[in-house]
Amino acid sequence: MYEEINVLTHSSIKISGSKIIYFDAYEMREDSHDADIIFITHDHFDHFSQQDIKKAAKEDTLLIMPESIKGQEEQAGIKNVKFIRPNETLELEGLTVTAVPAYNPHKPFHTRDKNYVGYVVTMDNTVYYIAGDTDMTPENQKIQCDAALIPIGGKYTMDYKEAAELVNIIKPKLAIPTHYGTVAGSPEDGKRFAELVDRGIEVRVLL
Repeated sequence: MYEEINVLTHSSIKISGSKIIYFDAYEMREDSHDADIIFITHDHFDHFSQQDIKKAAKEDTLLIMPESIKGQEEQAGIKNVKFIRPNETLELEGLTVTAVPAYNPHKPFHTRDKNYVGYVVTMDNTVYYIAGDTDMTPENQKIQCDAALIPIGGKYTMDYKEAAELVNIIKPKLAIPTHYGTVAGSPEDGKRFAELVDRGIEVRVLL
């Protein structure tokens, strides 16, 4: 189950279902040019990397970006672009996509007024939550999903303890830690996160 999910680096995620979708392509090791849709959560360098978007994109790739960073899309070299606001839902190409507010309530890095997002994507009868850079919030405590990809590195996002607490609240079938070991957090945080997640929730450490 869920073998379609691949964490490439950091918060760079590829899901290979009926559509090939990427989230925050970053430090891609190969020019795949196979993306049907690329989702961007926000405009920090380790999430909105124009050179990596170009490695994933093909001629008809759709780029989904927060409306709050509108104006930067030309840097990515993709003509087919849609913008999304927090709490907005789009139906597109056989997928249902809802943007979830992603922010730090008490830190200066991702303030709520920037309108950055995570995504809940339903594809092939599976619901994926890709959190983006966020702390635990009232909004993401209400998420219902099959697979949750959650940042655990601390400083800019939840740390591994807070991330495990969120996972234990929303109870996905599968939890995958992201955003640790390079820009923030320790390489050991994935294991520490797994130890705190409730039994009955599968944890897959892919970094």
